Amino acid sequence: MLKIFRTNTITGALEQLQAPQPGSWVSVVAPTEEERAWLEDTLNIEPEFVTAMFDDEERSHVDYDDDSRQTLAILDCPAVEDKDDTVDSGVTQYDTHPLSVLILPDEQLIVTVALKESTTISYFEMGKMRDLKTQKRTNMLLLLMLHVASRYQADLRNVDRQFKKNDHQLREHMRNREMIRMLGLEHSLVYFSISLRAMESTLGKISTGKCLRLYEEDQELIDDVRIEFRQAVEMCEISSKLLNETMDTFSNIINNSMNDTMKRLTIVTLVLAVPTIVFSFYGMNVDDLPLVYTWLWPMGISVVGCVVAGLIFAKSRFFK
Repeated sequence: MLKIFRTNTITGALEQLQAPQPGSWVSVVAPTEEERAWLEDTLNIEPEFVTAMFDDEERSHVDYDDDSRQTLAILDCPAVEDKDDTVDSGVTQYDTHPLSVLILPDEQLIVTVALKESTTISYFEMGKMRDLKTQKRTNMLLLLMLHVASRYQADLRNVDRQFKKNDHQLREHMRNREMIRMLGLEHSLVYFSISLRAMESTLGKISTGKCLRLYEEDQELIDDVRIEFRQAVEMCEISSKLLNETMDTFSNIINNSMNDTMKRLTIVTLVLAVPTIVFSFYGMNVDDLPLVYTWLWPMGISVVGCVVAGLIFAKSRFFK
């Protein structure tokens, strides 16, 4: 879907247009082949930029074309993973998807391309972002990055809530399902960690002013974006550390429980070996065995042997 917006310089409201004008914003969400051709033919976007904008595997970076003076910034945005790709339906798993932001200085346009529905783009299209002016293209790019950083923090808090819930369930019932859910949360944190590092690198390249012209008012916004991403990185690192330590702890608990079970089974096996040995003697076809004409004595010997063996094992440090 292709929409065109422009900020009214008098009222400050975001207005939708029928055709691009200088100072407007072209928003493309889940584009079709016709819309891709329109972007390439009408807006004269560099072909390699169009290819990058429509690549779902593209990672966060900034590119600049000297001839056309066009700047392409790819942002990694957090998104809820499809149910078919999650490890368990009971956990909300996250992935990242690229959001392309193209700045065309000659046409005085800013173009965004989201291959899937984007929370950030929807938020901007509804006019909820304060101080949004489509005429200030660099400022709008930084506002997009600021909102993406806030989305990371919100999703990381949701991951933390799910982690605490699964941790509580694991303490009560150590089942495979909760462990698998923890694995899904770990996948989300890995994706977030990789994307956040790339986003910090992208912001660092933008802040140099080599790809985009920066104004004095942009510097404060850059600092705000840098702080938000740094907080998101720290939250992701803390959550990853807690999750890994928790998984290691439960793994040790499972190993200890297994060791205890094996000890008990070993004791039972050794104790039951006593009557087996006794009755094996009396089951052989051998003459002149003592007490061969009554079953009470072999039974008594077996019981006494089991009790003695049990007492010995009970006092042994190895089996405690």
